[in-house]
Amino acid sequence: MTPGGKTIRITRGRGGEVEVTGTIDAFARDILLRAGFLFLPALRGHWIRLPFDLGRSWENEHAAWAADMLTTARYLVHLGPGLRPHPPGQETPAAPARPPAMSAEAPPSRPPRR
Repeated sequence: MTPGGKTIRITRGRGGEVEVTGTIDAFARDILLRAGFLFLPALRGHWIRLPFDLGRSWENEHAAWAADMLTTARYLVHLGPGLRPHPPGQETPAAPARPPAMSAEAPPSRPPRR
């Protein structure tokens, strides 16, 4: 549960950036890092946000994925309006789509030993 029962808020800021506010413990930090959030030093701790200029749909996917993972881990989460990439009631994809791996083929096998 969120420390002190406080809500973790994932919202779109005034400048259009997706940011996280609230009390974040080590486990919530790991979840947010996995979802693509950056932890940048600021005057009062850290500014937690998604990278800029990757498109609203990418930001919405990653914000919703982070909210779903945090909710599954029993954190109280508020996802800002307009950040859910699919209509309510539909299942969330397992993870945002990633580009395919760069390797073209499997490594060659070794000849059997005699």
